[in-house]
Amino acid sequence: MFASNPSPGGGAVFALSSIAHFFVHLCLAFYFVIVLSLERSWDLPYSELVSLWTLGSLMVGLAALPAGMIADRFGAPGMMVIFFLGLGSCSIGAGLSTGPTAMLIWLTGIGVFAAIYHPVGVPWLVRNVPGKRGKALAVNGFFGAIGGAAASGVSGVLIDAINWRAAFIVPGVLIVAAGMVMAWMLHRGRVLDRDVTTEAASGESSPAVRVFALLMVSMFVAGLLFNGTQTALPKVFDLRGGDLTGDGVAGIGLLVGAVYVLAGIMQLVGGHLADRYPLKLVYAAAVGLQVPLLWFAASLAGAPLVVMATLMVMANVGALPAENMMLARYAPSRRHGLAFGAKFVLAFGAAPLAVQLVSLVQDRTGDLALLFQVFAGCALLAFAAILLLPALPRIAAARPATAT
Repeated sequence: MFASNPSPGGGAVFALSSIAHFFVHLCLAFYFVIVLSLERSWDLPYSELVSLWTLGSLMVGLAALPAGMIADRFGAPGMMVIFFLGLGSCSIGAGLSTGPTAMLIWLTGIGVFAAIYHPVGVPWLVRNVPGKRGKALAVNGFFGAIGGAAASGVSGVLIDAINWRAAFIVPGVLIVAAGMVMAWMLHRGRVLDRDVTTEAASGESSPAVRVFALLMVSMFVAGLLFNGTQTALPKVFDLRGGDLTGDGVAGIGLLVGAVYVLAGIMQLVGGHLADRYPLKLVYAAAVGLQVPLLWFAASLAGAPLVVMATLMVMANVGALPAENMMLARYAPSRRHGLAFGAKFVLAFGAAPLAVQLVSLVQDRTGDLALLFQVFAGCALLAFAAILLLPALPRIAAARPATAT
């Protein structure tokens, strides 16, 4: 799909990794719409209910590093099967919850199994798809964006058509089914893990500690902004969406979903740029653009708010292909699980802080304007850190790649 001479099993790896990316982002976002229905069903305040995801979001970060290290030791395909089966089972369990304690347990389980994907599935894709990896990562990222969009739109529709439990159970059943299919493919030898990397990602020495420190700053901030925005947008649109959201949860969910679909398209653009221009330039531009967008979003309402929110999410996800390519270039392929695990400890380790910031600001101010102003300052800090990074040398691929 991405090269004239793809690796054996590369198509299956790309398909399964992309499906998994769709599901993980669906499960990392659907609770923020479901919680709007739980407010009414359980007669509990939003700030208390949204905080039930804090431990789960923490586990998405904490479990990423051990997940990556286990994959380095025992292989990515088996870990991906565990990802599918565990994530789907916990989603079903959340849908059967009868109170906050049970919900807390199942949401924590979702966080644990969701932690497997990024440090395992992303480097698995990098190793098995030769050629234009920026394009491969961008298309894979688009599946993640569609998953985030489906989390809002599909959850809202299922809640209004059936109930909030269906918004957990239906995706859970589909995820378990995908895991069973992958387990069968693995048993039949149709899913492989072969390193086709020919660029510096497999052989360059580690960069200086200063470079890793700067990357850690930018990756932590990127995680904070992504998770905070994803948490806050349903409530922001509920408060300031005006007539655009209509009645019920479905309108809010569909509006948030549209934002993330459009943002996913920008990730394709980001991958195209990452294949053709210096990675540092692409990365810095995407992060720097978020500063004014976040600041203006704090004070807008109605259609202007939706436009600004779309632009700021587009800039956030548009940086991801360049960021992942930089990390893959710095780390040897035999340590990809460790390197990407460390990245997502930072990125998703920021999620609990983001959830608590959303809860705190909304509880204290009744709105989330201050949240976006704080995020604008964080984006400025990340932009400054990226500017201090050394420029990566341009490295030509070992063989020509022809997109189809």
